[in-house]
Amino acid sequence: MQPLDISSYLGKLQDYYARESVIPSITALSALWNGKARSWTHQIVRRLKEEGFLENAPGGRSRPGPRFFERTVGHAVRAGMPQQAADVQPELLRIDDYLIEKPSQTILFPVKGDSMIDLGIFEGDMVIIERGNSPSSGQVVLAIVDNEFTLKILAKDKRGYYLEARNHNRAQDYPPIRPEQGLEIYGLYVGLIRKARTSGYPLGSNR
Repeated sequence: MQPLDISSYLGKLQDYYARESVIPSITALSALWNGKARSWTHQIVRRLKEEGFLENAPGGRSRPGPRFFERTVGHAVRAGMPQQAADVQPELLRIDDYLIEKPSQTILFPVKGDSMIDLGIFEGDMVIIERGNSPSSGQVVLAIVDNEFTLKILAKDKRGYYLEARNHNRAQDYPPIRPEQGLEIYGLYVGLIRKARTSGYPLGSNR
């Protein structure tokens, strides 16, 4: 008897959860998985729980387990010359494990404006900010300057700390920011999430 391949069932369930934010009942799962009998659906759910993709929830329902949000990671691809495709077994990775080291100290902020595009930070990106660190001059920080949030580079001279933008094409629009009332470092920029824009920057764009 061949082992049960749960990958296709898991994929459909992950897509459903992304839309509805809930794990459906056994009856709904049977319909989701193309009319499988309830006994077969129970078997698939049991395997998903054994593998750590689902776990028991109150009321006899199921909820995502620790592996539910793992994503497939393929082999490294070049951004230069094409390379021969390799038949390599993909690894699994949870995005949180890759991007976030301290969940309790991490907050995501959407970016507005183009003052940091020279560092590859564009409007619409979601920046990952980690609190609790002591940033140094030259690092990208989320600061509260005169009671307003801004994402900039922390700089220092003989007059004290100030903030710098990074957009050489519009440098005149983004002069250094020196606080008039106060400067507080809310957190340190540690990465970003970007969703590809179907009508965004054209191929060959320098942005």
